[in-house]
Amino acid sequence: MNLALQEINGDNWEECVTLSVSEHQKEFVADNAYSLLQSKFAEDQYPFAIYHREVMVGFIMYGKDRDTKRMEMSRLMIDRKYQGRGYGRKASQLLLEKLLDTYGNIDLYTSAEPENVNAITLYESLGFEKTGEIMWGEIVLKKQL
Repeated sequence: MNLALQEINGDNWEECVTLSVSEHQKEFVADNAYSLLQSKFAEDQYPFAIYHREVMVGFIMYGKDRDTKRMEMSRLMIDRKYQGRGYGRKASQLLLEKLLDTYGNIDLYTSAEPENVNAITLYESLGFEKTGEIMWGEIVLKKQL
């Protein structure tokens, strides 16, 4: 699978904000426009577009949480037109590799709405484990890189 993560910049941000999930998933993930604004005004937030060849298919972001000081994979979304092709899994794996190369062996956190069974299943298949914590109404998961 020819998938790559590319930084969001002046050339691709508008395309990024047009990506969207299906209607029933909108309660599970923040809008990309909000996430991009967050990355500009909150420290240590790093947004990336997910590309399959030349086509932007999704969005992923990581950063350090201001309150907990934990490194988090804070966003993952695949546009509704490209779901079910393994892009979310592969993009997550690419991010995990990038973080391991950049930061070494760290604890990485993520979270998901309890009803978002698909996301929780994906994260657990990538080696994340539930911590037992609930933050922001979401189940918290952790993986040591």
